[in-house]
Amino acid sequence: MNNLTFFTEFILLGLSEDRHAQTLLFVLFLGVYLLTLMGNLVMILVIRGDSHLHIPMYFFLGHLSFLDICFSSVTMPKMLQNFLSQKKSISVSGCITQSFFFLLSGCAEASLLSAMAYDRYAAVCHPLLYTVVMNRPLCTAMVGAAWVMGFLNSLVNNLFIHKLHFCGSNIIAHFCCELPSLFPLSCTDPTANEFLLSGSSAFLGLLTLPLILFSYSRIISAILSIRNSEGQGKAFSTCSSHLTVVLLFYGTALFRYISPASGSVLERVVSVQYSVITSLLNPLIYSLKNQEVKAALQRMLRQQKCALG
Repeated sequence: MNNLTFFTEFILLGLSEDRHAQTLLFVLFLGVYLLTLMGNLVMILVIRGDSHLHIPMYFFLGHLSFLDICFSSVTMPKMLQNFLSQKKSISVSGCITQSFFFLLSGCAEASLLSAMAYDRYAAVCHPLLYTVVMNRPLCTAMVGAAWVMGFLNSLVNNLFIHKLHFCGSNIIAHFCCELPSLFPLSCTDPTANEFLLSGSSAFLGLLTLPLILFSYSRIISAILSIRNSEGQGKAFSTCSSHLTVVLLFYGTALFRYISPASGSVLERVVSVQYSVITSLLNPLIYSLKNQEVKAALQRMLRQQKCALG
């Protein structure tokens, strides 16, 4: 932090500088944040409370819901505060802390989605051995590895940010302290930091994407080998929700971290997509397309109704 002494705070421009638009955005994103918290918390409670869901798929899904709560909570409270504030500032230490947890959550989620792809491969391609292959120690190790990869990736990149000197303009053309948005504010050459971030993002992609591609190539092959259409539909339904989430998250996140930062409105929209909207949609996607989750939710509601009655 000794290098970050030229000023004590950054100014976040946010999604819009128009006051009327900011009021509307506050109402919109407050609703998004509350729905995100409620949807993911309900998913966690349903999974923990229903014994029918105590299988590997829902073990991962519960951790994904927890990660989505963390991911959205890194940026949303400060974003909502800035919508109503005249001075949209964040301290330098607060900015570095936010960037650390933002990258940690994002990398951990990318790694967890890769583990979930392998889980779907085991379920579709080896259904009789599913609980043997995806045993509890392996599932716990995969979730732990996701958190460790996210932590290490974020730690390395945020340690190197301390080598930069920030002076002159302290205005961040973004709604949060995401690392690519900090580099243009540096008085020293940030090329090494940009290379490190792009390289670590590409490395994470090389570790996680091949497992996803392998899993879904085998899943598609297995589905096509099924003779009847009903069996194909049932097999596809077990992984369609996860595939939708993977496309939403990976497509926008890779674009953001591999392409150079420009401070454009498109970059902010892309960041909103994978850090805010995906966290909102995940519980909806998994609950609306999953009969077991819907049945478990109905059982929980009936139990609550009986307890109250």
